[in-house]
Order: sequence, then structure tokens, then C-alpha cells
Amino acid sequence: MRRYSACIERLFAEDGDSFPDRIRRAHAGGLTAVEFWRWTDKDLDAIEAALKETGLAVTSLVAEPMIALTDAANRKAWLKGLADSVTVAKRLGAPVLIAQAGDDLAGFSREEQRRALSETLKPGADILKGSGVRLGVEPLNIRIDHIGYFLDSTREGLDVVDDVARPEIGIVYDIYHSAVMGERTEDVLDGRLDRVFHVHVADHPGRNEPGSGGIDLAHRLDWIFANGYAGAVGLEYRPTKPGADAVKAAIAALGG
Repeated sequence: MRRYSACIERLFAEDGDSFPDRIRRAHAGGLTAVEFWRWTDKDLDAIEAALKETGLAVTSLVAEPMIALTDAANRKAWLKGLADSVTVAKRLGAPVLIAQAGDDLAGFSREEQRRALSETLKPGADILKGSGVRLGVEPLNIRIDHIGYFLDSTREGLDVVDDVARPEIGIVYDIYHSAVMGERTEDVLDGRLDRVFHVHVADHPGRNEPGSGGIDLAHRLDWIFANGYAGAVGLEYRPTKPGADAVKAAIAALGG
């Protein structure tokens, strides 16, 4: 069975609520896992208690600080934050940390920025080694949501992973971002699916729930799982309808 993870930054959210409340709603709605973004702005004690209460797992969270890895000047600060993020991931049982490359920096060539990115991830792998936590760098679309971002290509993201050449470093493959950039999943991931640590889904246009737009999400997921992916699928979309039934409908649109 496929494992779906609700991004509770957006799903099971109500005005003025707490993240533990969202964990409980996700559990009541039949989910077995959740994920979220930053951890530094959250009550980790309360989150940990809600996870123990419900038995839900955390599939991923963001490695902080969220600063440009394309800038070598940020390396020391980011590596310190990564070590702290690994501690939190282990505490919550999250197997994947998510990193974003950062913006395409003025005054630096793509070659210089890619080298900075790779040279930051290499010592990052040393921090991750033996922890049970892996790091996925996430390519994002630059046509709608992340104009000016450096890493907009899944292939280039995988090339960076190959440059680093460490099992602790892979990518997060977001089908929405990939589709917006005009990529075909089977083209960009063929023979390289082992470098994908986590998958995200949303439909287009709108970045809303699966089934609301025109991306062939079910087909793409079928291909990913048929070719050996065994990780979770993060439901990272903007819901247009509240409640567990809407989430269940979104999962059904993905093939269940």
C-alpha cells in the first residue's frame, strides 16, 4: 500500500489551532503520517506528545536555516543548523530532511553556485552519516512559485547528487514543480529513482488538491512506484475544501 503523508502546514488546519491539533485531525481522518516545514517555530514537546498519542509518523521536515546553499559564505551556518535539524529529525523519527538550494545569486556563475552547493552538501553528508536521516534537495519551478530560484531542473538536481556521491544525499521530487517546468517524470527519473528520497504532489493550475487540475498525477505516481520507489508521498497542496473527506478524495484521485 502507498503511504501518504499530510503536510499539516496546509492540511487539517483551522484558524488559530495548534500543530498537535492538526496531527490529531490527520489521525482521525485515517492518515498514518504527517510532515511539516520549519521546526524552529514550533512547540516540539507538544508535537512529540501528539505523535506518541496518535501513533502517527513524521516523514519529513525542513533542514534549517533556510539560507542559500549556492553561497559558500553560508556553509558554516548551514552545517551547524543541519546538525541541529538532524537531532530534531531523530527525536521525531523523521527519516528525511528537506533542503532548498536557494536563489540564483547575482554576480556568481551557475558553475560557481553549483560548486558551492555540492561543496556544502559533502560535509553535510558527514553530519548525516550513521544518523538514519537522509537529506533531499528539492528542485522547484521558477515559472510560477519560485522565480529566481537556482535549482529548477530535476536532472540538474540529480547531477548535483551524483557530484556529491554520498548515499546520505538525494532529492525530493515534487511532481507539481516538475510538471510546471515541462518535465516528464519517466524522462527525468529513468534509471535514477534510487536518488529520490521523498515525493510531493499537487495539481496544476493552482497547486491545489489532486484531481483539481490537469497533471496526470496518478499516472506519474504509478510509474514511480512501478520502478521501485518505496517512500512516502507528501500531500503538499493548497486545499480548496476543508476536512478529512476532501483529503480522502485527493488520495483516491492519486490511485489510492
